[in-house]
Amino acid sequence: MEPASPAARQRRLILDTLLLGVVGALGAQVFTLLLRGANWLFLTVIAGYTAPGLGHEGGSVQEVIGPHGLWLIPVATTLGGLIVGVLVQGLAPEAEGHGTDTVVRAFHRAEGFLRARVAPVKALASALTIGSGGSAGREGPVALIAGGIGSWYATVTGRSDKDRRLLLLIGAAAGLAAIFRSPVGTALLAIEVLYSEMEFESDALLYTMLASIVAYAVNGFFAGWEPLFRVPADLALPRVLDNGWFVVLGVGAGLIATALPAVFYGTRDAFRRLRVPSYLKPAIGGLLVGVMGLALPQVLAGGYGWMQAAIDGKLAAGTLLLLVFAKMIAMSCTVSSGGSGGVFAPALFIGGMLGGFLAAVVHLPPAPFVVVGMAAVFAGAGRVPIANMMMVTEMTGGYALLVPAALAVMISYLVQVRLSRNLRYRSLYEAQVPRRADSPSHHSEHLEIALRILEERKLTDPLPSGRRISLLNLLRSGIPVSLGAERRLAVGVVRADSPLVGRAVGTEGGQLDADTSIITIIRGEHMMAVRPDTVLVAGDRIILVTSAAGLERVKSQIDSW
Repeated sequence: MEPASPAARQRRLILDTLLLGVVGALGAQVFTLLLRGANWLFLTVIAGYTAPGLGHEGGSVQEVIGPHGLWLIPVATTLGGLIVGVLVQGLAPEAEGHGTDTVVRAFHRAEGFLRARVAPVKALASALTIGSGGSAGREGPVALIAGGIGSWYATVTGRSDKDRRLLLLIGAAAGLAAIFRSPVGTALLAIEVLYSEMEFESDALLYTMLASIVAYAVNGFFAGWEPLFRVPADLALPRVLDNGWFVVLGVGAGLIATALPAVFYGTRDAFRRLRVPSYLKPAIGGLLVGVMGLALPQVLAGGYGWMQAAIDGKLAAGTLLLLVFAKMIAMSCTVSSGGSGGVFAPALFIGGMLGGFLAAVVHLPPAPFVVVGMAAVFAGAGRVPIANMMMVTEMTGGYALLVPAALAVMISYLVQVRLSRNLRYRSLYEAQVPRRADSPSHHSEHLEIALRILEERKLTDPLPSGRRISLLNLLRSGIPVSLGAERRLAVGVVRADSPLVGRAVGTEGGQLDADTSIITIIRGEHMMAVRPDTVLVAGDRIILVTSAAGLERVKSQIDSW
């Protein structure tokens, strides 16, 4: 039930945010423990292999290969994939893939609702996937785990759909802040990742920022507050003109960011066409990654230790370039086959290797280019330029690189948007919508405004007294709602071939004919009143009042919303 006033609702949400910030940090710690246990069992015990990790996280700084060499790695990755396939398909199929996309889809299309079992299943499945050597990251699982807790909390406390969507984002931001030690960047990521264009869920920023700060502080008591990666104290390039290479890096990152979603979802489509039981597909993906790991063990798991090695300049140029494409394939085989893990860390890995390769070619210090490359590739591939730029600088402590990172990130984003505009898959997050106006979660707000306009215009056929209309269900069903006296409220989108395109409806006061009147127009993210100079264009969403006969005429000119 909604609080009595906006002020009371805000106070309650702040308390919710503080609670979810703590819970998100604890959830991230539990997942980290599960991941370490799975890594020890599958890679260390079964495969006899230890990848380099981050020393301050308790990882080994050196690669350790057991007496059997790398030959048992495919056994570990295949076994892990098989267990994950059985677990996920049997308990919660929505836990497969990269969890952030599930959060985005739940926000837009499920009123923020996630089943309670999704969080624990996702935690275990992702720990097994990554821990057994699957090429995936931690951000997707943690976003879904902590976001799922926020969704469950909203459900058990009887909150509204609007609050549930908000608590979903708050939980996700808290979990991400803890796992990446990036309070500002993850707060922005939670509200930017929802949309594929330069759009934010700005109403949630206050709460995601507070939750991220709380989670970061709580997590610090367990893991410390130092950045995830270690970079040199002096990141300045030898000459000012050397900064021009960041432009080249931005263009290269944009090209890779364009290819990454196509490869990722193309691999997923290939696995979907594979005529084998669904629970076996992650095992097949694991086998493919394991075979790749025989030649390039750097592609296994999250690869944080190898990213640190690239920052430190310990990888050869040829290896760096090869890893850009090998990691892309390995990530796709792991996650697109039905494995459980994120795409953020692999994209950072790809960008870091690309930046390291460029630095090696032009004989410049590697750290600045690795850090900026990490930011630039995912900023384009995930359509999150602002958030990713902040996340990478916080994760590395490379604040001196904020300006060159901003340059490379924006170039990468613009190149990716331009090149991918005619592609089937334009972003790593398939559930994104372009703008707020395209999100079903906001459609009811648009109709609320339209009905208010109806009331203000004092139409002769007002809504019947005491009647309540489910506006969201109206939009989803496409069924017009009766207003009484044979009048109906309907919504639709103007088709490109409609005779309405180019029609100056403003000069007619919004009247399409004697029976049909346009109440309001939604163009892009803006809601427009009908003014004297209003002309309809293709793609306009129109809300209108009409009769049964008028509705039949209009149906030939507009598509259902």
